[in-house]
Amino acid sequence: MFGWQDKVLHVNLSRGQVSSEPLDPKMARDYLGGRGLGVRWLLDRLDPTCDPLSPENIMVMAAGPLTGTRAPTGARYMITTKSPLTGAITCSNSGGYFPAALMKAGIQAVIFEGRAPEPVYLWIDEGAAELRPARHLWGGTTHQTIEKILEETSPAARVAAIGPAGERQVLFASIMNDRDRAAGRSGVGAVMGSKNLKAVAVKGSGQVPLADPIGFQTLVAEILARFKAANKGNPPPLRTYGTAGSLPLLQKYGILPTRNFQEGTFSGWESITGAALTERFLKRPKSCFSCPIGCGRVTEITEGKFQGKGEGPEYESIYALGSDCGVDNLAAITKANYLCNELGLDTMTMGGTLACAMELYEKGILPESDIGRPLRFGDAEAVVELVRQTAYREGFGQLLALGSARLAEQYGRPELAMVSKKQEFAGYDPRGAQGLGLAYATSPIGASHMRALTAYTELFNVPVPTDPHSWEDKPRLVKDWQDVFALIDAAGLCILFTVRNLVTPTIAIQPKGLMDLINCATGANYEIEEFLKVGERILNAERLFLNRAGIDRAQDTLPPRLTGESMTEGPARGKVCRLDDMLPVYYQVRGWDEQGRPTPAKLAELGLV
Repeated sequence: MFGWQDKVLHVNLSRGQVSSEPLDPKMARDYLGGRGLGVRWLLDRLDPTCDPLSPENIMVMAAGPLTGTRAPTGARYMITTKSPLTGAITCSNSGGYFPAALMKAGIQAVIFEGRAPEPVYLWIDEGAAELRPARHLWGGTTHQTIEKILEETSPAARVAAIGPAGERQVLFASIMNDRDRAAGRSGVGAVMGSKNLKAVAVKGSGQVPLADPIGFQTLVAEILARFKAANKGNPPPLRTYGTAGSLPLLQKYGILPTRNFQEGTFSGWESITGAALTERFLKRPKSCFSCPIGCGRVTEITEGKFQGKGEGPEYESIYALGSDCGVDNLAAITKANYLCNELGLDTMTMGGTLACAMELYEKGILPESDIGRPLRFGDAEAVVELVRQTAYREGFGQLLALGSARLAEQYGRPELAMVSKKQEFAGYDPRGAQGLGLAYATSPIGASHMRALTAYTELFNVPVPTDPHSWEDKPRLVKDWQDVFALIDAAGLCILFTVRNLVTPTIAIQPKGLMDLINCATGANYEIEEFLKVGERILNAERLFLNRAGIDRAQDTLPPRLTGESMTEGPARGKVCRLDDMLPVYYQVRGWDEQGRPTPAKLAELGLV
């Protein structure tokens, strides 16, 4: 095979056995890689009604056919499992260098099942794999764990690990690789912790075989030349300011989530922008493998009570731990981000859960005695301290560890959790960007901007502009973006580069540039219609898993705040998210029935029956 690596590892943790099998070429063509292979294996091997933290759950780490190649941003992999936070499927994405090392070791995917009797880690050395004891690593932070494993294996290895939050099965624990790259969403770290799996380490020095290496390198050179020309010889804005460079625009549009989505503008916004981070704390930008952008932030705080160093924060962390909590202290936000990385927590759910708790407290619903301190919006010190308590499930952290949906339910006010399918939102208020509301509600993993970020067209005019306040055109737009994002995730590339450089607007949004790279790498010779069907197949396979888990239209929802309480100021003043108008049309566009289930005809068309 070209592009794809031929080996899939199977790790039975209960038995302590590691075996391998060849990758099925037809499955590879039909599902491409990464996210696609993950959902196919879950459909084939897992009861969707199982307890996510039981040994019956399986966890798949899978790269794409472009991961580890010189394709721009060929650095991504997906971790697919049943989520303990949502009860739905999840496929959490990360970059860095670990995914490329996996492919360079000749491994397309690793499938974990069962639960080890004692803590272990998996060591993969150029394709040879073994389980090693990890009792001595248990309790360590992600940074400590990674450093120790590099000493025990090879300084050239790459490591993905959980921290104390994963060990304690915090429902939104993350898996961190290369120290500060996060597969953060939906509790994949809790699943790893439930399996007594502390880490995966891999050393790989091989190459991904390419069907047409000359054509591939020519295409890559052309893409990078266009990218450089588009930036007119200057560093990309994302390298200069990181993803938080978008924060002023979101403030301008009035959709910067503030104080648990009660408002869309934040008075302290200028203190927490990407420009402020660059000026105050940035040491240097950082790139993932084969990335021309360099949006990563290597930062350090040298003065004050929040001293520390590490990576980040990115925009979503700044919104969640900052404006959503009413905090404009950039040092505190950055310190809380460092702690989330070291302890293994999703910054977005962490911040959203804190914001929910703050509103509960300020409304007199959550008593101070339950927290051990006052908890008002803007309390920077509380944000930092409660991150630590959550990771260790200490004090009020026991409740915060469950996420905002369960926290709000505990106090009888479920409507104050800003979630869909029990997962917290990204940093865009959908009352001012209608497509994002539909994307949040229908995302297979629960609220996520990385399953269809319609903000590209609604706010950033990429690849073509659309009116953020219109809703009639959004069902088709969301469907198209969802299918394209599934392809990007399956291919092993980064959304930030691919959407802007490898997707072209025609009658629909088409990823022809991505398809050309895939064809040169794999020799699959996809035509655009078949290629788009791969993305649609992945999305429908995920929906089929959700339906079998008991999730349908009843869970395709948004909080009543977003559908019934209009924005009070800014360009979106008077707007609510028109989800009820968009959802039936979206189902029709998808070929699903009125309950959000793919019809037999649609399943047959996509080969899912």
